[in-house]
Amino acid sequence: MTTLYSRVDSPVGPLLLTADPATGALTSLSVPGQRNGRSVQPGWRADPGPFREARQQLDAYFAGELKEFRLELRTEGTAFREQVWNALDTVPYGATTTYGEIAARIGASRAAVRAVGGAIGANPLLIVRPCHRVIGADGSLTGYAGGLERKTALLTLEGVDLQGP
Repeated sequence: MTTLYSRVDSPVGPLLLTADPATGALTSLSVPGQRNGRSVQPGWRADPGPFREARQQLDAYFAGELKEFRLELRTEGTAFREQVWNALDTVPYGATTTYGEIAARIGASRAAVRAVGGAIGANPLLIVRPCHRVIGADGSLTGYAGGLERKTALLTLEGVDLQGP
């Protein structure tokens, strides 16, 4: 099955969006240099049509006018990863949470925090599924597949105080 894609300019660099050709559901959002990010493959087809709504919502988000994305998403991951990714969707705009808090939300033990971190790092929908809102237990800006500079920019856009108390 052909993957549809489109590129979108943004304040955090060019974004690569992919969609399911049958449904138009957004399947990934990647940035250049992203750890495990997607890149255009042979046989993919550029088609801006299915991405119009995503582009509009991303533009509104970066303009500070949109707090919650309402897009059809389709990801493929293990049941555990899907559970973690769904928990990310509950972290509100302008707020942060920790890996331990995500583990607790899905009923995982404290020992599962590393696995939660791995699932968050494998999130295929950067920005739209807000893994940038997850920070270390000590308040530090820990890993982000899109790079800590982008994580800082996204949290700053959302009004998160990165200076601490």
